[in-house]
Amino acid sequence: LCPCLIYGAYVFLPFDAPLLPTISARLVYTLRCAAFATFPIVLGMIVSGISRLCSSALEPFGELQQEVEIHRTYVSQSIHLFILYFFNMAVLATYLPQELLKLIPLLTGLFAISRLIFWLSYAISRSFRAFGFSMTFLPLLAMLLWNLYGMFILEPEGLLS
Repeated sequence: LCPCLIYGAYVFLPFDAPLLPTISARLVYTLRCAAFATFPIVLGMIVSGISRLCSSALEPFGELQQEVEIHRTYVSQSIHLFILYFFNMAVLATYLPQELLKLIPLLTGLFAISRLIFWLSYAISRSFRAFGFSMTFLPLLAMLLWNLYGMFILEPEGLLS
């Protein structure tokens, strides 16, 4: 489903990436796009804090209730995945040709939507969370494989320079 969503958005959404001739400009563009991917994480932190305040637990450092644990786990996993996603997007931005830089905001949007789907499905039932997680993890895996291909096959001479 992820390749279909990315391809459909790439073809049908009417925007193009700005002209980014240098690597530093591409990294700044990626950094700015990645700021939008933090929205579901910040939202999760807010909901986690509110659920912790509203929980009926008498001891604040005691065992967490399931409602609080769901949000805390979501935020923790999202932060870990965001770090991996961001670093892979930054490396990807250095290898993509100019006409494919439109993928950077599309991948950012896919990450944000996927994390929200994961959160919703995780809150409904833990057995439904695989769909949202795979929508986050499989593009991450594809970016990692492309980055390794780019580093070791396309440009092995520029690996450490």
